[in-house]
Amino acid sequence: MGEWPARPAPPSVTWNLYRVAGKIRSGGCTNSRRLAPCIQSRRWVHHAGRQLPWRVAVAQRASLAKYGCISTWLTAATIPVSAMIRARWVGWKLETPAVRRRTRINGAFLLGVVRGSIERMRYAFRERMLGTSGLVVSELGLGCMGMSYHRSTLMDRDAAIALVRKAVDLGVTFFDTAQVYGPFTNEQLLGEAIAPVRDQVIVATKFGEVDAAGQHVRSSRPELVKQSTDASLARLGVETIDLFYQHRVDPDVPIEEVAGAVKDLVEQGKVRYFGLSEAGAQTVRRAHAVLPLAAVQSEYSLWWRRQEQEVLPVCEELGIGFVAYSPLGRGFLAGSVDEHTTFDSGDNRNTLPRFTVEARKANRALVDLLRTVGAQKGATPAQLALAWLLAQRPWVVPIPGTTKLHRLEENLGAAAVELTSDDLAELNRAASEIPIVGDRYPGEVEQMTNR
Repeated sequence: MGEWPARPAPPSVTWNLYRVAGKIRSGGCTNSRRLAPCIQSRRWVHHAGRQLPWRVAVAQRASLAKYGCISTWLTAATIPVSAMIRARWVGWKLETPAVRRRTRINGAFLLGVVRGSIERMRYAFRERMLGTSGLVVSELGLGCMGMSYHRSTLMDRDAAIALVRKAVDLGVTFFDTAQVYGPFTNEQLLGEAIAPVRDQVIVATKFGEVDAAGQHVRSSRPELVKQSTDASLARLGVETIDLFYQHRVDPDVPIEEVAGAVKDLVEQGKVRYFGLSEAGAQTVRRAHAVLPLAAVQSEYSLWWRRQEQEVLPVCEELGIGFVAYSPLGRGFLAGSVDEHTTFDSGDNRNTLPRFTVEARKANRALVDLLRTVGAQKGATPAQLALAWLLAQRPWVVPIPGTTKLHRLEENLGAAAVELTSDDLAELNRAASEIPIVGDRYPGEVEQMTNR
């Protein structure tokens, strides 16, 4: 993979190049055939005579010399407001400051169009704000745990870094890790992967499950939280952690003290936003009263919906975003796991009651439902499961994990699957008639959640 150019923080407005290209075509550009909306481009953007940063779409590099350049004048009146909504499209985007009277786009070198890139237009990513916090992320994030922890096949480090960078190239801006993943190695991996594009991404990590030596110790004592923050900053190679979760509620430390410790970190500039993972509704309220929460992260999918009872209503009331981990049921809802699948000894699914052979065989009915309904929508089971989550609330953000590029591309395709209210009602009705066999966690692990 080629190098990513260094660039400062993104401007305040991102224009959708598809719409801009359309305007240029309608203006009579002589190279209009080369301005198809699925291009991947390298471009120089000029605004009021001032050269702005450029970005290389690294997925496909080709000789640029054989393609023509464009030079045309656009006015604010000729660019629809919808083109100024911050949006990410696959592999390319056009960034400028806020629209003034005239904006000149000069010398935009455009790569050729291939059928494969046309298909990739389905990623047309939008962004979501987590509650009312002001933290804006891509509507689908990427959970990084499985790249180096708790899965049968751990990725080669270079391959994992390439996958993360590919996700950024496809429009993903939200990446999730934790101190305990490894421990520590997952943070290090993510830090290396995002180093060239730090200003384009939101990094979330979690504290409270491991001590400085890497031993599994559940503790959220304020002094340990602050100490672990400095270590996470170093491993991630960042100056500020965008979203810092308490991984599990520590019954020995009042949540008010934990929130107070994170508040100190926010004031010091080491953390931007605070979150909780697998916390109960009352704990969410208490923490939010000390330091407003940007997000609550918990498992949420078509086969685990407990959060709908109390946590989601509280999040809606308080203006807190919700981040859904394991939105594909640890791969099961994608149809990639069945009763014949075997897991390596290091894969934690070996310990989960819902992944016994008997449970997987019984729960296959839910995957069959997703496959049937998905076929009607031109979607895979994974895409339908993720589209269902996206349709629940505008502030719910799923973070499916994967170690495979084709699965990443498949998951991101869920953003283009549209479900009507009738579709959702029918899917909910059909799913409610399928009994789910097996608990999601063993009893002692489940006791550490929802408290």
